[in-house]
Amino acid sequence: MAGSGSGPAGSPTDVCQVSAVTFLPQPCEPCEPCEPPGCAVLAMPSEIDFCNASGLLPLITTAVDQRSDGLRLLVLDLSATRFMDSQGVRLIAAVRRRLPERTLLRVVAAQQGVPSRVLELSGLRRDVPVHDNLAEALRP
Repeated sequence: MAGSGSGPAGSPTDVCQVSAVTFLPQPCEPCEPCEPPGCAVLAMPSEIDFCNASGLLPLITTAVDQRSDGLRLLVLDLSATRFMDSQGVRLIAAVRRRLPERTLLRVVAAQQGVPSRVLELSGLRRDVPVHDNLAEALRP
């Protein structure tokens, strides 16, 4: 069935929504040290595809630009992302190109999940480290 909504009389429509990127200032458990200075974690939406990828890039770059503490590490958290197509790969590659020279990019994606597999098949995984969990991605 095409589209993700229904129009008049139940006919399918194409509905695209731009999901917001959530900035997580403290993505840790209370007993663990929180995200180190110079690090930012951005939780990505449950789906990254043609409908929302182009809208996510400005949200990510704005979040990076607003960091005044000299961002050294950006983590894109795809742990809640259940679907990602080639637009997600293009998005991550674009983020990587736009980051300041000294800022590292890491991705969190479940090893058996679709995003991890898409990153593997595209070859982007060779250029951007992909970790199974957030704690691993935040390690120095």
